Amino acid sequence: MSGSEDKKNQCNVEKDKNCIKDDRDGQSYRTVKIGNQVWMAENLNYAYTGVPYSSYFGVCNSDSTSWCYDDASKNCSEYGRLYTWAAAMDSVGSWSTSGKGCGYGLKCSPTGPVRGLCPAGWHLPSKAEWETLFAAVGGVSTASIKLKSTSGWNNSFNGSDEFGFTALPAGARSYKTGYYYEMGEGVYYWSFTEDYTEKHAYTIFLGYDYEDASSNYYYKNFAFSVRCVKD
Repeated sequence: MSGSEDKKNQCNVEKDKNCIKDDRDGQSYRTVKIGNQVWMAENLNYAYTGVPYSSYFGVCNSDSTSWCYDDASKNCSEYGRLYTWAAAMDSVGSWSTSGKGCGYGLKCSPTGPVRGLCPAGWHLPSKAEWETLFAAVGGVSTASIKLKSTSGWNNSFNGSDEFGFTALPAGARSYKTGYYYEMGEGVYYWSFTEDYTEKHAYTIFLGYDYEDASSNYYYKNFAFSVRCVKD
């Protein structure tokens, strides 16, 4: 479970304090402090592959539990990878035990922090940590425009990126058909918080228009983006 596509405009860890290096594959990520939290300012792009996982259709012995949008490596470089919830949680326990055994049809009721697939010293945010971020930027009614990037969104519905979070419209991957959708229109971020069933987990959505940021639950086998928050 290593290797990845080269990223554009990698930050310089030695010269920039707001930059971290993932020692697993050598990729670097910009970071930003918002309120009392420190977030990655880019989507995770670690290639998590070769891991069997439970799905809507049973156990899948897939060669990947993370994907580039439209299976194009350039999209991983630009937007990061799209992960099932089991992959985001590191359900096989490669990096920690906090998310081990968590996946579709498996009720694990994790308690934080859950490192999941994040680099050492970082973790997958809870639904509550996302809500803390929204509060720090003025609430859900302003979070969408303030967290979105200043370019790349369809119909000129770009954000102000006031805090440097730089949310890009990375789109998503369907859990049934493998169909990719909504690049340019929206981004979905996983949290580690489960819904009341064993099949759903909470995600955060930012859309291409100026609607409020929202949280809702989705099937764990959709493939969505991952942002990590510092321990």
